Amino acid sequence: MDRCGKSIVRIQGSLASSTAIEHLKVTRKRKSAIPVVPPPKTPSESGEKPGKPSFPIVGVGASAGGLEAFKQLLHALPVDTGMGFVLVQHLAPTHASNLAEILSRSTRMTVMEVRDESSVRPNRVFVIPPGRNMIISGGTLQLLPRESSGLHRSIDYFFRSLAEDQGHKAIGVVLSGTATDGTLGLEEIKAAGGITFAQNETAQHDSMPRSAIAAGCVDFVLPPDEIAGEIVRIARHPYVSPVVHTADPAGDPNLKKILELLRKASEVDFSHYKANTLYRRVTRRMALQKIEGLKDYAGFLQEHPDEVEALHRDILISVTSFFRNAEVFELLKAKIFPQLFNDRSRHDPVRAWVLGCSSGEEAYSIAMTLVEFTESSPSHVPVQVFATDLNRTAIETARAGVYSKSITNDVSPERLRHFFVELDGGYRIAKPIRDMCVFAKHNVLSDPPFSRVDLISCRNLLIYLEPLLQQQIVPLLHYALKPTGFLVLGSSETIGSYRDLFEIADAQCKVYGKKPGPSRLTTEPG
Repeated sequence: MDRCGKSIVRIQGSLASSTAIEHLKVTRKRKSAIPVVPPPKTPSESGEKPGKPSFPIVGVGASAGGLEAFKQLLHALPVDTGMGFVLVQHLAPTHASNLAEILSRSTRMTVMEVRDESSVRPNRVFVIPPGRNMIISGGTLQLLPRESSGLHRSIDYFFRSLAEDQGHKAIGVVLSGTATDGTLGLEEIKAAGGITFAQNETAQHDSMPRSAIAAGCVDFVLPPDEIAGEIVRIARHPYVSPVVHTADPAGDPNLKKILELLRKASEVDFSHYKANTLYRRVTRRMALQKIEGLKDYAGFLQEHPDEVEALHRDILISVTSFFRNAEVFELLKAKIFPQLFNDRSRHDPVRAWVLGCSSGEEAYSIAMTLVEFTESSPSHVPVQVFATDLNRTAIETARAGVYSKSITNDVSPERLRHFFVELDGGYRIAKPIRDMCVFAKHNVLSDPPFSRVDLISCRNLLIYLEPLLQQQIVPLLHYALKPTGFLVLGSSETIGSYRDLFEIADAQCKVYGKKPGPSRLTTEPG
């Protein structure tokens, strides 16, 4: 047995109490409860931000075979789309690049190699220089040193910053190239509400587009000239046009009709999801279906049940990654876990609950961090990680524990060796780690909550919900924790007015300790 197997067997012991597992199996619904929806795990979808461009920005990534694809794309684009274009190509780091000059022959738009602090402007093309990584912040391109060794993922690097900076006005395109660069970035662009493309079988080297397509994060699979045509169409769609402040979308009767269709099809009430975020998710689907009005889209949904399911998935879409916000996991290992394991009987398992677990990366990261902690201590306490989500497809992905090779961007080589098994084209979580984690479709407000949990991870959920749901969730989390338990929130979240229920354990990492006292539940759980 390898080191991973031995260490996990040592801490696994008996599973956590069957009572908690039974919670996962409960199907009884309480009609008075409002289902909570796991949100996209991006920092914000709050609308236009001061200082940000009012036009969409298109990130285009390519590697081997990308020059011809770039030329075809640019040749098919008119000069007046009103969009900015940023091209990220894998380039030899020690040689000067003529890429901008070569591409300028394929378009009437101005093409320039990026210099540090270049502001993206509409109807211009910006090309990454050799030997650099690049991000975008406030609509300004910033150059950073490229890592000297290991895999270079300059496309993911830029796309991730594009998703965070531009939100729903980010468009990502992956063209010809080898390996998997761009997949993680497209996932984040899509989760932020952006629109994604990949080159079809016309790619000279199809590994990069094929990886993104297999990950399920691509909206359109087309040849470069047809990608250009779709970009032109999207540029004119209300979804990405400059914001016009109109009436609150929550009051639109057509949106209410759409929500009712969703409720009937999925048994989930989205009416207390934040209205602006919900409206963006709906209009994104409208852009993909080439529909411009809510009334027309409501009619389209009535005639196309498959589109209702697609909209349901889009609203639930979330992006996650292994060890997201790595400092949180280091804090857990250094400060929180020692308190949870201190003087603990081996008959009293440590139990964690991950809400909105999506495809499992967060839950597995917590499980791995627990193993790393126990390896450095004499503890023989068993561990169980419960992970729940409303998205049944995501739950199935999480249970399988199979991920693309692009996770090497977030998982260290040591952890890959220790906790993963390499497969053709990807990695699978080692069986002992998978056995520690129980995944299930579960609704925190309509299914009975867990109880006597030591650690709850509820990151980037509350900020996407209206106050009514927040007021129900926070007391439920307090109820679910043991007296010595801890709650972890997302970087943009706080416990708000519930200071009587929680105290700050670490302000920077948003970790809170449970205070004694009643939980102020609005409805009695169970």
